[in-house]
Amino acid sequence: MKKEIEVFDYAKEILEALQKGVLLTTKTDEKVNSMVISWGTLGIEWGKPIFTVFVRENRFTKKQLDKNPEFTINIPYGEYDKKIIGVCGTKSGHDIDKIKELNLNLEEANKISVPAIKELPLTLECKVIYKQKQDENEITEENKARFYPQDVEGSFHGANKDYHTAYYGEIVSAYIIE
Repeated sequence: MKKEIEVFDYAKEILEALQKGVLLTTKTDEKVNSMVISWGTLGIEWGKPIFTVFVRENRFTKKQLDKNPEFTINIPYGEYDKKIIGVCGTKSGHDIDKIKELNLNLEEANKISVPAIKELPLTLECKVIYKQKQDENEITEENKARFYPQDVEGSFHGANKDYHTAYYGEIVSAYIIE
């Protein structure tokens, strides 16, 4: 069962969880993949509620989003297994099926093709309405050195040489799986 919510009533919970890591889930060709993000913005653009995610060039998730421009944000709400964030934050969908590996329970979405994750029940369903690759010439030298070290291979799960693409997702449904 899903309890529909007004997303901005949960802004504090969403942003606090984001700092620790939430899941960005994608789906193409029946392949569901979740990765941990700790960068994201919640706001309003074009008069719509938006959740913006930032995905590096080399990520499996980027290929998924470019094929199917829909995603869910799966947010811990209450107790949860920290191993979910650990595995989804360090393993690549190129190499393993994280959903199967973690035995996660998928919940059919209300309005998009990408499922929610029952174990992280606060869910935002999003449809990409704009995307833009970062302009590396506009990033400060301090941030380039800290977040984009050119000597770190793009497949590394932490800070590496790959820049991000911002995906602006209109939040089309928000709920807590009960």
